[in-house]
Amino acid sequence: MNSIATTTSTPVLVIAVLLVTGCASIGRTADPAKYESMSCSELNSALGENAREISQTAITRGRVANTSVPRWLLGGSRVKTAVANRETARIDRLKQQQDAIAAARARKCSRSPG
Repeated sequence: MNSIATTTSTPVLVIAVLLVTGCASIGRTADPAKYESMSCSELNSALGENAREISQTAITRGRVANTSVPRWLLGGSRVKTAVANRETARIDRLKQQQDAIAAARARKCSRSPG
């Protein structure tokens, strides 16, 4: 009985963790005015951090999409799809933010000669 309880709780736990961690990103939007007051080095740092977040989110989305959901887990496939869709939406928001940072950097920071 213990092995069944451990086996059944693992997929549920994974799905619950993915749902909870994804909620931290809800509500963030790109604020172009915020980037106008940043220095070039701050913009470069923000751009790098943004790229890292996009990569991490894409990895998470891939793991979720490749998760094998047991048939007996009712609604498991719908949860998997919802989580993957939410990660895709987060990537889209991060790309918009990346575009805003890149535009601010292009306006403010001159390219170095050579």
